[in-house]
Amino acid sequence: MDQTEAKNQIDALRTQLNHYNYHYYVLDNPTVSDFEYDQKMQELIRLEEQFPELRTEDSPSMRVGGEPLDAFEKVQHEIPMLSLGNAFSEDDLRDFDRRVREGLEIENVNYVCELKIDGLAVSLRYENGRFTQGATRGDGQTGEDITHNLKTIRSIPLRIDETDTIEVRGEAFMPQKSFIHLNEKKEENGEEPFANPRNAAAGSLRQLDPKIAAKRNLDIFLYAVGQWEAGTLSSHSERLKYLKELGFKTNPETKRCDGIEEVIDYVNSWVEKRPNLNYDIDGIVIKVDRLDYQEQLGYTAKSPRWAIAYKFPAEEVVTKLFDIELSVGRTGVVTPTALLEPVKVAGTTVQRASLHNEDLIQEKDIRIGDTVVIKKAGDIIPEVVRVLVDQRTEEQQPFRMPTECPSCGSELVRLEEEVALRCINPSCPAQLKEGLIHFVSRNAMNIDGLGEKVIQQLFEADYVHTISDLYRLEKDKLLELERMGEKSVDNLLRAIENSKENSLERLLFGLGIRYVGSKAARTLAEHFEEIDQLINASFDDFVAVDEIGEKMADSIVRYFSEQQVLELIDELQGLGLNMSYKGPKKSDQPEDSPFMNKTIVLTGKLEIYSRQDAKQQIEALGGKVTGSVSKKTDLLIAGADAGSKYDKAKQLDITIWDEQQLKEALESRG
Repeated sequence: MDQTEAKNQIDALRTQLNHYNYHYYVLDNPTVSDFEYDQKMQELIRLEEQFPELRTEDSPSMRVGGEPLDAFEKVQHEIPMLSLGNAFSEDDLRDFDRRVREGLEIENVNYVCELKIDGLAVSLRYENGRFTQGATRGDGQTGEDITHNLKTIRSIPLRIDETDTIEVRGEAFMPQKSFIHLNEKKEENGEEPFANPRNAAAGSLRQLDPKIAAKRNLDIFLYAVGQWEAGTLSSHSERLKYLKELGFKTNPETKRCDGIEEVIDYVNSWVEKRPNLNYDIDGIVIKVDRLDYQEQLGYTAKSPRWAIAYKFPAEEVVTKLFDIELSVGRTGVVTPTALLEPVKVAGTTVQRASLHNEDLIQEKDIRIGDTVVIKKAGDIIPEVVRVLVDQRTEEQQPFRMPTECPSCGSELVRLEEEVALRCINPSCPAQLKEGLIHFVSRNAMNIDGLGEKVIQQLFEADYVHTISDLYRLEKDKLLELERMGEKSVDNLLRAIENSKENSLERLLFGLGIRYVGSKAARTLAEHFEEIDQLINASFDDFVAVDEIGEKMADSIVRYFSEQQVLELIDELQGLGLNMSYKGPKKSDQPEDSPFMNKTIVLTGKLEIYSRQDAKQQIEALGGKVTGSVSKKTDLLIAGADAGSKYDKAKQLDITIWDEQQLKEALESRG
C-alpha cells in the first residue's frame, strides 16, 4: 500500500469513527455494534503506526495518548469566565427581570433557560476546525490547560466544520451511572469513595495521566460561546443551535421563554423532575436571549447583568445527632461538629455537620441525642437547621463547650469581638499538626510527598513537633514508618531539601500568620525583600504597603514580636532555608526591556529553559505570559514542534522568536 492509498483509507476510517462517536455520545443513538467500532479503530491505529507521518492530533485514535504531564500549564482566558449572581425565590427572579427591563427600557424580555449542570466549567478552543486547547475556569481570569484530559470525553469533537477561531464553553460532568461504577471500584480497592459526581468529575479532569481520566466516562454539555471574532448570530438561542449543528452536545432541556412568568413555570417544573435525570443539576440558569441586549446591560465586577442562576432549595432530611466532636484548627479555634446517623442528602451520604460555634448550639438548643433536620447549604456544606423538639425524651443531654483545649488542656479564651473559643497555647499538638499540614501544602512550601497522612504518621511517631523538625528528618527513621520504602523516602527527603530554595513569599504563607494569605505574602515579600526587614518593620511600615490593611498589619507585628517565632526563624535560617524574595521586582524591570508591557506566548518544546523558568524571567523583565495567541499577543516564542499557536501567530503577523533569540534577550539583561 502506498502513502496515497493509506491516506484515503485513514481519512475514510476517521470519518466513519467520528460519525459513530457523534451518534453514540452526542445523540445517544448508536448506529454500530461495539465490536465493529473496535475493529475500525484497530484498523486506523494499525495504518497510523505503519504511516506515522499521516497521524494527526485530531484523529479519533488520539483521544488517549502521550505520557503523563509533570504539571498543568496556566491558561489566560481572553474573555473572563465570570460567575453568576444567584436567585433563591420567585421574588428574586422577578426582581432580576425588573432590573433587566429597566436597564433596557422595554416592557418584556425573552429569556433562555438552561439546566445548571453540577460539574466543572471548561473552555474549548478550536482553530481552523481543530480542537487545540481545553482549560478549566480557574479563578475566571486564569485556568489550567487540561486539553489531554478533555480529549478523552467522547462527546467533545476533535474537529468541527468551522474555519474561524472559536472558543466555546460548557460543563463537564460525571453521569450518575459512571459515578456509581467508579465508587464501587474504589470501595473494592479499599479506597475512599468520592463524595459526589461533581468532585469525581473535577478530580478526573485534574489527573496528570489522561489514561486515568479516560476510564472515568465523563460527558459534557456546551452552553456558551466565548471568543468568536467572526460570529454574526444575533441571539443566544441561535448560538446554541449553531453549536449543535457543529456537532457539540447541548442540553436538550434548554427552553426559550417569553417573559419571566414563563421562566418561573420552567423553574418550578424542574424542582419536581430533577431526580429523574442521569446527571446532577443544582439550579437553572436564566439568560437574556438577544446578544445586543446582553451587550447593552453589560457586567458588574463579578458577573453579567443579563444572566442569573436560580438555586434549588436545599434538600432537608431528618436524622439523629448522637454526639458532638471538637477539633482544634491551625489558628487554635475550637470547632464543634455534629456526628450523625448516616443519611442521604442531595445524593450523598452525610455523617457529619458543622455546628460552627457555641453560640449557635445554644441559640438552636441542640442537644446530644436530638432528632434534627439537616440540609446542605448551597448543596455543599451540611448543617443542622433545627431540632425536632416534639420528639425529645428525657435521654437528650445539653452540650456545653469545654473550658480547656481538647488537645493540650490549656485554658480556652474568647478574644475580643470573636464568637469562637480559641486555644492560644503555641505548643498545642493539634495546632502544630494542622500548622505543619499548612506549611507543606501546595501554595506554601509545596513539599511533594508530605501530605496529611504522612504528617499524621510523623506526629504519631514523635518525629516532628515544629516546622524545623521537618528539616531534621533522617532516612533511617523514615524507613521505619508504614508504607515508606527506600525510593519514596529518598524522594521525600529530596523534596524537603529542594524546598529550602523557595522564595520568601512561600515561607511567609507557610508560617500561617493570621490574615496573611498567599497573595498578601507575595506582596510583603516583594516589598520588604528580606525576612529581617519584615521582622523589624513597624505597624506604619506595613500599612504603607498597598493592599495591607490595619488588621493584617497588627497581626504581622504581633506575630514577629513573639520570642518563639524569632527562635523558629533563626532555626530555619540555620538549617539552610532561604529568607529572601527571589521573584521579579518592579524596581528591577528596565524600561528598555524588550518584554516590558508586552504580552508573550510560549509554545513548543523549550530545550534551554524550562517553561516555568522562561516565564519567570520574562515576567521579571516586565512581560506578561499568557497561554493563547490572539490579536493582543505581541510576541510568540516557539520551541521545537510548535503547532497551531505558531500557525496562528503567522496568520496574525505576530513577531516570532526561536529559543536562541529568547536566550540572547534574557542574557543581555542578565
